[in-house]
Amino acid sequence: MKTLKTPVIAIIGPTASGKTDAAQLVAQALDGEVISADSMQIYTGMDIGTGKLPASERIVPHHGFDLLDPGEPSSAALFQGYARGIVEDLDARGKRAVLCGGTGLYVRAVIDDYEFPRGEQVDNPVRERYTAIAEREGAQALWDLLNERDPASAAVVHPHNVRRVVRAFELLEEGKSYARQKEALSEIPAFLPAVQFGLAVDPALLNERINRRVDAMVAAGLVDEVRGLLDEGFREGVTAPQAIGYKEIVAALEGCCTLEEAVEDIKQATRRYAKRQRTWFRRDGRIRWIDADDGDTERIARDIVSHLETVSA
Repeated sequence: MKTLKTPVIAIIGPTASGKTDAAQLVAQALDGEVISADSMQIYTGMDIGTGKLPASERIVPHHGFDLLDPGEPSSAALFQGYARGIVEDLDARGKRAVLCGGTGLYVRAVIDDYEFPRGEQVDNPVRERYTAIAEREGAQALWDLLNERDPASAAVVHPHNVRRVVRAFELLEEGKSYARQKEALSEIPAFLPAVQFGLAVDPALLNERINRRVDAMVAAGLVDEVRGLLDEGFREGVTAPQAIGYKEIVAALEGCCTLEEAVEDIKQATRRYAKRQRTWFRRDGRIRWIDADDGDTERIARDIVSHLETVSA
């Protein structure tokens, strides 16, 4: 494990749990800075739909925003290198690193000893070859090919999840197994010392928050944001166009559905995503859970700081 003056503070939780506000309050209290661990907030211009904290509301420095143009591909491996560099810089300057996000793989990629296949990087010929098969012959055909070559890995990947099927091929080319890697996730050792806090919100209450949040995004100009991105070639991107809240609005703008239907699709997709986030985080027994039903981020931040003071005492 790498040595740091103080451990990383990770504040995680599902969408709309209040982690963004709580994280910056914790950072403010501890003379720290926030690193956003969100796979879509890294994109410039994708602000409203990703829930990116506006610059006018940031009370401490934030990292991890606006790193790429929407047309550029991203990966957990690339974020890993970036975020670890920020952590080292903050530690050298005597600042606390507060890692905040809902993308579970991005969080673990930073604090745990994850080793990614070369295919996690951009401009990889293996990824390009198998992605082309999916585009040419369809997702099912690509999965069928994986099932022939590595049935164990095919059994744990949904045929429609082209990205993970391609990742399984990338590992296979290196003589590794996606299935075995997935089994070993819980056994990956820590790379950075870290204390993790999760914000727990009752699912029914969280769903209500999500619905209100989506309505607020639309009222704040989400449609215009997506329209502007399309004018800049957003559709040609690899990763960004898959973002919840964007692909649904694109469908409405292209006449595939009404705006009202798109908004309902966003709410449903976000609720499902929040459920997957809860499932992912609940598997990690290191996370200390904080009751966040009341949405009182100041109280939540105090609870986290108080716990940290108790641990360090």
